[in-house]
Amino acid sequence: MNLALAEFSRLAARRFVLLMTMLLVAAFGVTAATTVAGSHEPTTAEWERAEQEVRFAEARIEQLRQDCERRQVSPTFCDAYVEREPRIEDYLFGVFVFSQEITDLVYFMIAFLALFAFLVAASFVGAELTSGGMTNLLLWRPQRVTVLGTKLGTVLAAVLALSAVASVLYIGAFYAIAEVTGVPGDLDGEFWRDLVLSVTRGLGLVLFAAAIGFGAATLGRHTAAALGLIATYAIVWEVGARIVFEVVELGRPDQYMLTSYIGAWMAGEVSFYDRFACTDSFGSLCQSQYEVTWVHAGAVFAILLAAIVGGAFATFRHRDLA
Repeated sequence: MNLALAEFSRLAARRFVLLMTMLLVAAFGVTAATTVAGSHEPTTAEWERAEQEVRFAEARIEQLRQDCERRQVSPTFCDAYVEREPRIEDYLFGVFVFSQEITDLVYFMIAFLALFAFLVAASFVGAELTSGGMTNLLLWRPQRVTVLGTKLGTVLAAVLALSAVASVLYIGAFYAIAEVTGVPGDLDGEFWRDLVLSVTRGLGLVLFAAAIGFGAATLGRHTAAALGLIATYAIVWEVGARIVFEVVELGRPDQYMLTSYIGAWMAGEVSFYDRFACTDSFGSLCQSQYEVTWVHAGAVFAILLAAIVGGAFATFRHRDLA
């Protein structure tokens, strides 16, 4: 039997995977139901009031632009000075607007998919290392790197396929909600490009989480090793180290946190402020802004993958599995 097909069958047959899939569907279902309960189709009066608010906002923006130009400031600066053009959906309250809210909902979806991927990948290899299933598998196919690589490739492919399908169904469900009991909003080409880019980056983050969970469980020979790693990091570093950095007034503490790079990966770029960047002779603080981009995030992810997944393969080649 083909090794990849055998690994896929073993993955699909795991009760833990079925349970996690059911919990994932339940979480998405609750999110959709909450959105439906908190939205309604706009009435004629609400549309008219929103249109009136748009006209008032347009008049206010035009007045600001004219005042700016009277001060002999460049037109380009004046156009950038005023807020973006108002839209009717900006003034509809208690209404689900797809174009405005789907990005945050996609971030929520990616967070759940990443957790799902981490747990499934960690348990897939961790359970077999604990139960002796890996030893039996190596008796059938005694190539350690090939077996471990096929197992990793199988779980990554399965997670990617499930996440891609879930993303399409998830976004489609919220679009249907907007059509029935909300407002789709302004869905131009730029909106769809940004949404596709966010989903694509999210799928990359899901694969990263799966690989890290797989590598940590392999290094620790147990699923609990991966759970312990993420719990220890969150408590000791993300919470404890932040407190220490604040006490010692360490500059730019956010650049040492993995969550900062996760945010930069999803958003493309995030900005932080260094409160301790400079002081004047009177000791008052000034703020210095710095950016973390998706390029920085990709580099950090690559280093972590090399250390954890690469270390897992290196140690797995020679250690005793009994």
